[in-house]
Formats: sequence, structure tokens, C-alpha cells
Amino acid sequence: MMLRSIAAMVLLPALLLACSSAPPPPDWQMNAKSSLERGVTAYLSGNTRLEGLEFARARTELARTGRPDLLARAELTRCAARVASLVFDDCPGFSALMQDAPPAERAYADYLAGKVTAQDAGLLPAPHRDAAASNGSADALGRIKDPVARLIAAGVLLRTGKAQPAVFALAADTAAEQGWSRPLLAWLNAQAQRAEAAGEPNEAARLRRRIALVLEGPARPASSP
Repeated sequence: MMLRSIAAMVLLPALLLACSSAPPPPDWQMNAKSSLERGVTAYLSGNTRLEGLEFARARTELARTGRPDLLARAELTRCAARVASLVFDDCPGFSALMQDAPPAERAYADYLAGKVTAQDAGLLPAPHRDAAASNGSADALGRIKDPVARLIAAGVLLRTGKAQPAVFALAADTAAEQGWSRPLLAWLNAQAQRAEAAGEPNEAARLRRRIALVLEGPARPASSP
């Protein structure tokens, strides 16, 4: 599953992925995991309403445990989808839980905000440790197999001003391959603006035509919150 790796990274404990010989996890875990994964897919596909519904379901399930660490991971998952789509904010949902969040969750939040320290980078999931240590090259991103994680890493690179030119194209191609209109439009716009700033009107026009094609689709993305 394309979202399995993001679940393993920041979503729920490893017991969610337990083998069939182990006791089945409680319903709340599976329900929360499924809702969060569906919510990420909905957001990337441009369906803000469905994303909100799925996230509310996930929070309801997680709140039953009274565990702020799980709620913090859920909020980080939501924020990560926004970073993948170049929507940069302060992740207010996580900020409300930060006081009780474990160090790994705090490090991931700092990473999404583009301010993780070299010391805390060691607490990040492996793909993001490598991306954080890179010089912003597309090669480092290309080694990230999960498309969601790749887009998140690309968004962080752009947020920190480290994204090399090929990163823009790789991120747009990744979103296009999955049919995720929201990050695709965000990255195509970023490419077009970069082409315009570089004095490349023909390239900018080509990208604008591609943006127009995406906007013609039946599932036109809603405005970003």
C-alpha cells in the first residue's frame, strides 16, 4: 500500500503492522489508521471536505485512548500532507499537543517546519534523515520509494530554500503519477514561477497550459485551508 510507509513513520505504533499470528489490534487502532490514510489521499486528491471528515473520525478514535502522543502523530500526518502540497503553516493542531509529545514527534514537527537541528535529525524516519542530510538534490529524493514521503521531503526542501531545479520536476512527476491534483498544481505553479523568474517565458507558458489541463478535470481541488 502506498500509504503504509507513512503510517509506519508517523501514524501509529508498529503493532498496527503485526503479522496475522499475533492478536488482532483493537478496533480503534485499525479505524484510526484507515481514516488517516483515507484522509491523506483525499487531501492530496483535492477533496478537502472528505479529508476533514476522515480526520475527525481518526481523532475521535484516538481520543478514546487519552494518549497525546497518538493525537500528535495524527496531527503531524495531516500537516505533512500539507507540506507535500506546499501549504506551509505552523501546524496548529500539533502545537496544542506539543507539550506532551515525545521527542521523535517534536523532531518531525521541526523537520516539517524546516528547522530541525542536526542533532534531532537522527530521530526522523529513515527516508527523511537522508533527505535532511542531502544538499537538496533530486537523487536523494529519488531514493525515497513512498510517493507521499517523497513529496513531503520535497516540500521541506522547498520550504528551506534547498530544492535544486530537478526537485521541482521530480515532485510534479510524483504527484502526476499518483493522480494527486493538489500537490501537482502546487508544484507546477512553483515551476512556472521559477521559469518566469529565470526569463523562460516559453517554459512558463507550457507549465501554465498543463495547469489548465489539471483544472479542467472533474475533481477540481478545493482551495487550500
